[in-house]
Amino acid sequence: MCVALVLKWDRAGRLRPVALTSNEGRELLTGMPEEDRMASWHLVSPRGDRAVWSAGAAFSPLFRLLPAGAPLARLADRFPGAAQSGYRWVADHRGAFGKPMPAGVRRWVDHVISERSGSESGPDGR
Repeated sequence: MCVALVLKWDRAGRLRPVALTSNEGRELLTGMPEEDRMASWHLVSPRGDRAVWSAGAAFSPLFRLLPAGAPLARLADRFPGAAQSGYRWVADHRGAFGKPMPAGVRRWVDHVISERSGSESGPDGR
């Protein structure tokens, strides 16, 4: 759900979700051990430098890409431990958030993500 909300926030279309297990995902995160790759979400710079930020450390650069996200980026910069802890808490409880999600919301999430990723199916292959 968070991915879909961020993609909707990104009205300029600067972000594109890529599955961690895809060939492109593995290529973008070359050199990152699989355990680390699968343990979090990652933001890869669109520039040629291929900078990678993961987990809570990715919030600041993500927010800087989004309209009116600069204040949140500054907050994440100021409190990196809180950003990391917040990310970890949500990630550790993601199953509890997904279970009560109505089917219509799941379809909307899958549609938003597949529309931006260019795939015909949702992030889980449906």
